[in-house]
Amino acid sequence: MSLIRVLIVDDHEIVREGLQILLAEEPDFEVIGVAGNGAKALTLIEQFSPDVILMDLVMPGMDGIETTQLILKTNPAARVLILTTFADDQRVRDAIRAGAIGYLLKDVLKADLLRALRDAAAGRASLHPEAQQHLMRQVVESEMPLPHASLTKREADILRLIANGHSNKEIALALHLTEGTIKGYVSAIFDKLGVADRTQAALYAVKHGQA
Repeated sequence: MSLIRVLIVDDHEIVREGLQILLAEEPDFEVIGVAGNGAKALTLIEQFSPDVILMDLVMPGMDGIETTQLILKTNPAARVLILTTFADDQRVRDAIRAGAIGYLLKDVLKADLLRALRDAAAGRASLHPEAQQHLMRQVVESEMPLPHASLTKREADILRLIANGHSNKEIALALHLTEGTIKGYVSAIFDKLGVADRTQAALYAVKHGQA
């Protein structure tokens, strides 16, 4: 049986020691080193070329995201498995984009951690259920059209004029329409964007490049 060589990267000594003890009980794992920060991790990786890097996210100096990016920049075949206490949308997304092969939380069961390490060594991804939920939510949100996508060309033109500070009267003159007609358009725009007034509509337009 070939050993899975693991590098543990975590800024808490008690976590490093606990993981070492846990992996020492398994015949197919060998901890080839431990690091308390990203800089030391990079040095150890260059020296020992571990099969899997078990990486914390929040560390002094370089965080786990930046360290992962640097590892994969110089060692594209490296397998980085994130082990952290944080599972917010931004961190999950950044870790996966950085090239991590898996994302686990520190409340993970021993059996699940060992399985994830074995999967990582074999090139298979592992995600904590909470991390999966965050990624799924991001996919769903990215597929949902933004409110301004439902605006007609005329409504989009009026929104741009609102964002540029024009009154209904000024917009009516510019578009050769009656002020009453413009009021109707403005009301429809507010409804579609889910805003309550011209200021909110203008802010929306600027934020989403519609100004």
